[in-house]
Amino acid sequence: MLITMEIPGDTLSGVVSAWNDMMETENESLQERVADLEKKVLEQGDEIVCLRSTLADVLRRLNQLDSRSSGDYNRASVPVRNGSGTSARVANQSNHVGAGKDSHGSASRLRQTAYQQHSGMTDAAFKDSLRRTASCAPSSLPQRRVVHYQSTGSLHSDSPSSTSISPVPTSPSPTHTPPPPPPSGGRTTPSPRTPQPPQQRPSSVASSSGSLHKRWSSTGDFNNSGITSPTGSLIGSNSMAIASRLATKSLFNLYMRPQQHQQHLLKHGTRDATYNEEEGSVRFFLRGRPIVLYAPTAIAETYDMLKVATAPQIRLKLEWVYGYRGRDCRSNLHLLPTGEIVYFVAAAVVLYNVEEQSQRHYLGHTDDVKCLTVHPNKLLVATGQAAGHDRREGRSWKFNPPPDRMAPEAEQWPHVRVWNSVSLHTLAVIGIGEFERSICCLSFSKADGGVLLCAVDEAPDHNISIWDWQRGERGQKITETKCSADTVVAAEFHPMDRQSIVTCGKSHISFWTLDAGGTLYKRMGIFENRDKPKYVTCLAFTQTGDVVSGDSNGNIIVWGRATNTISKFLRGLHEGSVFSVCVMKEGNLVTGGGKDGRLVQLDASLNPTGQETRVPEHLGPVRVIAEGRGSQLLVGTTRNCILIGSLDLGLTPVVCGHTDELWGLAIHPSLPQFLTGGHDQLVTLWDSMSHSVVWSKDVAEPVQSATFSLDGSVLIIGCTTGHWFVMDAETREVYSTHTDGAEPIQVVKFSPDGALLALGSRDNNIYVYQVSEEARKYSRVGRCMGHSSFVTHLDWSTDSQYIQSNSGDYELLYWNAGLCRQVPQSSQLRDVEWASNSCTLTFSSLGIWPEGADGTDVNHCDRSHNGELMATADDFGKVKLYSYPVIQPRSLCHTYGGHSSHVTNVSFLHDDSRLISTGGRDTSVMQWALS
Repeated sequence: MLITMEIPGDTLSGVVSAWNDMMETENESLQERVADLEKKVLEQGDEIVCLRSTLADVLRRLNQLDSRSSGDYNRASVPVRNGSGTSARVANQSNHVGAGKDSHGSASRLRQTAYQQHSGMTDAAFKDSLRRTASCAPSSLPQRRVVHYQSTGSLHSDSPSSTSISPVPTSPSPTHTPPPPPPSGGRTTPSPRTPQPPQQRPSSVASSSGSLHKRWSSTGDFNNSGITSPTGSLIGSNSMAIASRLATKSLFNLYMRPQQHQQHLLKHGTRDATYNEEEGSVRFFLRGRPIVLYAPTAIAETYDMLKVATAPQIRLKLEWVYGYRGRDCRSNLHLLPTGEIVYFVAAAVVLYNVEEQSQRHYLGHTDDVKCLTVHPNKLLVATGQAAGHDRREGRSWKFNPPPDRMAPEAEQWPHVRVWNSVSLHTLAVIGIGEFERSICCLSFSKADGGVLLCAVDEAPDHNISIWDWQRGERGQKITETKCSADTVVAAEFHPMDRQSIVTCGKSHISFWTLDAGGTLYKRMGIFENRDKPKYVTCLAFTQTGDVVSGDSNGNIIVWGRATNTISKFLRGLHEGSVFSVCVMKEGNLVTGGGKDGRLVQLDASLNPTGQETRVPEHLGPVRVIAEGRGSQLLVGTTRNCILIGSLDLGLTPVVCGHTDELWGLAIHPSLPQFLTGGHDQLVTLWDSMSHSVVWSKDVAEPVQSATFSLDGSVLIIGCTTGHWFVMDAETREVYSTHTDGAEPIQVVKFSPDGALLALGSRDNNIYVYQVSEEARKYSRVGRCMGHSSFVTHLDWSTDSQYIQSNSGDYELLYWNAGLCRQVPQSSQLRDVEWASNSCTLTFSSLGIWPEGADGTDVNHCDRSHNGELMATADDFGKVKLYSYPVIQPRSLCHTYGGHSSHVTNVSFLHDDSRLISTGGRDTSVMQWALS
């Protein structure tokens, strides 16, 4: 029976109103519950992160089980972002998406059922109520949305439309390598990581199915299961948690509980150095190789890695520079009104007063100085340099401009410096960011008093640029254009015509005109029916304004003023190239030959006067000729020597130097003398007081190392061929020649008692010899074998019983010298006293490694004889001075420039009054006074 009942309208409206009131009350209750839950989530962020990480691990393991059981081994894998790292995702994602929906959807359904049971609503009514709640009473906290996970390896969506603020789970897996923890004392924002190739399945998973059934109880199982850093070091759970949290974009990162460090951690070089208090050892990494250094017992008990060692009170001052760059540079020798001759070598510009035997140095450059010109007022000097050694900016600035051109890093780039030769004050730094390579030619304008400056870049197009160098501190470029596709060796303003510039080089001579609008116009020199030379090698101007050029055929050519045609031709004046032409005050010309070494005088009409002289062959061919005082001539040679003299009285060398890479350096044990040896096959004995050459000898083989005997009477010279010589230090007589291997002899040292000689070779061995007959006879004792790379440094113990040595792969090994056997337990020799400390990898030299060092940056170190100082030579052209011992990773020092290439060696003189440093390819030797 159907029973009907009529309900009055006011009653129905009351029921609906009651229902709405109940729903609003329920919505407010739900809103308060949600707000409470969100508050608890924010307050307990650490626990949530841990739970999410654990859930990620469980889901990933389930995914692996499912994929293996369903035969997914052969599916192609593609990299998928997983937090801050990457994981392998199966190309066919349908199964993973489904799994994600099922696993998370079940939880959603459970929550929805509970809500429905609580309120007794239908699905539509429940959803509608939630929508009304969200729209009518918005929460002050960010609204979370449901996220459909792409795979079980990631708990957040990579879709750009996702607005979830949940932290990205980055719990490490057995194959996942987390980012390194931030340095102590602050938190940094992790940089975005580039996608990595898919990682291989861990061996523990692939080896057997039984290993898949291991129960992972928490994320600590992963953190403690041998997770390694990119260097191979273990990462603890605390560090892993920090790295995981910092890799996420989450509000939880706004609050972090202080971490309880059980060991002192300090980022040293590119790795984190740690100190083991039980063993008394420091452990750090160089290029992924662990280095363990044992502290002496007296230091180990109180050693604190966090201390900062102060720089020494003693400082260095550059006292003398030996050498000159003439082998590949031109027009770099001038006489100043002060009586000083100005030239350059390495990154130093030298002002040398020959009569007073004194030097001053302009050290504003950061790398090789390649050219030099003097202002018409004879007071100002402009010098141009090559690109610097700063590894942070490895490419041309035109393509990678630093953000701040005024920053010190900017001056690592090719530029020109204009400076006062009296005060050595820099007036202008020109062209930072405008040159691609080095500046090879410079010239001040002469007719207008030096307002303009011309510069030629060694870029492929050899661009020529004109600068108003006095316009601001950085100058103003007026114009720039391509000079020549071939090499340019000289560029000069005309001394009488302000708008005229002449350049020359390979197969060309060019005449330029600078118009009033700042545009350069070029006319090529016309050789007509004469043989065009391979190189036009030098330029000069006569007193009448004609241009005089020399070329590679030995010819002298005169070009008429304001023309590009030949007015006079003098054929075959020299054998080989004419490298320099100098116009004297009285109008005569002096030409210098590159091959024949002759200096020939011509009158104003280019007729030979009959006066000439020749540079000694061992000093090299003529590179540049400049006018000196009175009738004197200044001559620079291609073998890096400078001579002073005249055509009548001959020439005397006043500056000598090496011509190839320098490595060998030996200090006399009792005299203020030192010996250098280079790949130019020369060994030279220098006197540090008179700044002169005592003697020099060609040994016919490239020299790599050298040392004096204990009394200084005998020299041992190690060569790159595996040969080594026993030589008398006074007469230069060679007593004997020995051979050990076919590789360079990297280091040679006598034992403190003088009874043994050790030679470290590039063949990974150390050869030990018995010394007799006043260091003139040598008998091999044995060979120390054990290094896996070439030997770089070695030191003797004070009792002559042990040797410590470094190798190219950053090993520190110890040897019983008499038995030629390795001492395997390094800790046993922690208290041995060493006669020297030239090994760069020892506990006493721990702090010389700069931040970011890769193990090859420090080439050499030396301890002063009083044991108070340590000096280092590095790959960035720097000499550094530390307080000894340098046992703190953070050790302050004094840093000095001057070298332009890698500094290969440093050594204190016998009385610690001076320090000697040798450059590599810059071929310079620098003497520093300690004050």
